[in-house]
This record gives sequence, C-alpha cells and structure tokens, in this order.
Amino acid sequence: MALTTSEVKSKVLIVEDDRGVGISLRTILEEEGYEVELVDCMKKAREIAQREYFHAVLLDLWLPDGNGLDFIKELKEYLPMSPIIVITGHGKTEHAVRSIKEGAFDFLEKPFSMEKLLLTLRKALELSFAPSEEEDIVGISKPIMALKGLINKVAKSSASVLILGESGVGKELVARRIHRLSQRKSFIDLNCANISDELFESELFGYEKGAFTSAVSRKHGKLELAHDGTLFLDEIGDLSPKSQAKLLRVLETKQFSRLGGNQVITSSFRLISASNKNLSEMVEKGLFREDLYHRISTIVIQVPPLRERLEDIPILIEHFLKKYACRKVFTEEALKVIKSQRWRGNVRELKNFVEKLCILHEGEEVSKADVEKFLGVGYEEDLSFLFSEQDLRTAKQAFEKLFIQKKLREYNNDVKKVAQVIGIDLSNLYRKIKLYRIEV
Repeated sequence: MALTTSEVKSKVLIVEDDRGVGISLRTILEEEGYEVELVDCMKKAREIAQREYFHAVLLDLWLPDGNGLDFIKELKEYLPMSPIIVITGHGKTEHAVRSIKEGAFDFLEKPFSMEKLLLTLRKALELSFAPSEEEDIVGISKPIMALKGLINKVAKSSASVLILGESGVGKELVARRIHRLSQRKSFIDLNCANISDELFESELFGYEKGAFTSAVSRKHGKLELAHDGTLFLDEIGDLSPKSQAKLLRVLETKQFSRLGGNQVITSSFRLISASNKNLSEMVEKGLFREDLYHRISTIVIQVPPLRERLEDIPILIEHFLKKYACRKVFTEEALKVIKSQRWRGNVRELKNFVEKLCILHEGEEVSKADVEKFLGVGYEEDLSFLFSEQDLRTAKQAFEKLFIQKKLREYNNDVKKVAQVIGIDLSNLYRKIKLYRIEV
C-alpha cells in the first residue's frame, strides 16, 4: 500500500454559532474520515484548544462573544502549528486581507461548495504535515499529540525544561520545537556525553587569547552565544561532579567569565537539557547533584518510545522515504512486520532501516519477505555492495562506517566504551563519527 498523509485521521475544530451550518460541516467532514469537534463560541473554543490538539480549525467570522478576526492570534497561541480557515457569510476584502495577516491559512465566503472547502482543508493539512527544514516532530498518535500540546504550553515561558527519553526518540527535535515556538534568538547546543571538565569549561565559558597553550585567539562560549536565546545541553547526565558544580553556579547567577579573563559577562538564556538516563535515580545514588536537578527540571517532558506510538510508524516511514527521495510502496503485511518489532533504537533505528532499504532494495514494492530480510540482515552482514566500489580507499571507508555503526548500536551509543573496545583514541572516534555523519 502507498503511504500518504490523506490516510491520517485528522482532528478538526469547527467554531460556528449557526447550528445548522455547524452540523452540516461536521457531518460532511466525518463522512470524509475526519474526527470533528463542534463549538458555537470563542469561550468554548478557547477552553477545548487549551486541553486538546487539533490539526486544523474552521473559524466563523462573526460569533456571539466576539469577532473571529480578533480571535485568530489568540487561537494560534494554543495551536501554533495548526492551519486556521476562516468562513463567513458577510465577507469583505479587508476582512480577507486581515485574516491572512493575523495568521489564517485561507478565507472562504459563504455560500461555498463543499468541494472547495474539502480541497482547501486537504491542502492546509498537507502543508502542516510537511516536515520543516529543521525536521519537526512527525506523528499523530495520542502520545505525540499530548507531547505537542505540552510543548505548545511551555514554549512561551522562560522556565528550564528537562527532556527525558530513550536513545533515538527525538529529544533534540523536542528542544528545537520548543525553541522555535518561543521565538527566542539563537539555538546553541552542547553535547555533554563523555566530555572532559576542561573541554566543558572552555566550550561553556569561552576563553581569552593566551588562556592556555592552544588559545591563539579569543573564543566566545556557548553561554555568551545563547544570550536572549536557548542553550541546549544534551546528555546532561554525563557531566562530572566538577562540571555540575560549574554549571550550577552559572544557573544561579547568570554570570561568568571567559577562561583567562576577568570581565564578568551576564547572559540571559533559556536552558533546555536532555538525558536518556533516569536523573532522579542518579540523584538518589549521589551521582547527580540534587540542587542542579531542581534547577534544570522546572518542566519535565518525557518523550515516548516508538513502541508506544506504533500508529505513527507508517507516517514516519513516508517521511523518511521523502527525505531520501525514495519511491517505495509497502504492503499491509510488510507494515505489520515492521510494527511488530521492538525498535530499541526508536525513531533513529527506524530511520536507519528505511535508509538501508532505499539503498539496497531493488524494485518499488516492499513485501513482508523483503522487510524480514532487511530486518534480519544488517549492513554488516550483507557486504556484497562494497564490491561495487571503484577503489580500495572508498570500500575501506564504507566498511569502516558500517563497523562503527554496528559497534555503536552494540554498546547503546556509548562512544567512550566503543573507542576502548575497537582500540582507538576517543578524539579519533569522534572525528570519524563526524566525517561519516553517523548519528549517535
């Protein structure tokens, strides 16, 4: 079967005070496969939009408790990623212009044909489902809808956020979505996995020329660059006690100095942290500072693993197929096999599977047998494609990439452990990971 966004059951909010029109719209949309909620005033729309997620809104222009044009901007705060289609029986050109300026997707004047409404709604949903260049969160399952709703609520605040979840669930995507909706300036990230105390300090605070042997010029640190923006600390649970203490002091004062310098710098930033570890358990065991934990976890967001959102798998597959410009059609049986897997590497593992299939599978249709083959035979077990390389150097690089990918999966992306096991320096392994664009 071909995977398309039209197969997704979208949820639509209708805000219409004319009961007859509202019921007619709801009936037609439900017949088309949409899930519909109908309310007759802004007050009810406001209440339901704050607690539930809708993929699109049909908004009447004239409502008993106010003007729909004045309500668009407020509604966009509750549902920032959802297109709003304004419908009215008393439309004027200036109303249409203003509704678009306020953020509406389109403006339809009554009477309009149902075909035109459905076409407009379908186009709006297709554009909203299309992933942005920044790779937005993909999915329509209840856990993902709840996640998006929580993100919408916390994005406008300046509270610190701690994102928890297994490896590969998309914690950085959550952080980037929060930042994007917050309308802050720069998004500055720092991966704390297996980072030394010295490197952490130089990256966080920056340094002056001559602060140490290799400091040949001044470097602005992550804290300075994140002023009026977002500082994202990934894998914060890997920080040493010394680095935890340094970070805590900055969070308490918002002030610091570059290494080798005396100037006190103040930075106003919003902190978002992420970890695949249970930080509250680490606090109990004395492995993570309790005071720091409370500082970084004003809001805690738990990202669901892929096994808890199986209905998103077809949408994710379609998303990855588009990303790799790959034309494949999955049979129903093939999708059942995919959904039956544990996917311990979550969305990242699914993404790698689709990429592998796009590279190695010949033909457009993907059957159950094809899926079982590619799930059972990894890159490292089917190396025949290496012999198609034109020279030894390219083949060696291809094998080296596959070997590192296999070891990273085997040791749950513990880069330090993998470096020890395969017998190379940690810095050298990081260089190869960057060279081969391997996701960890």
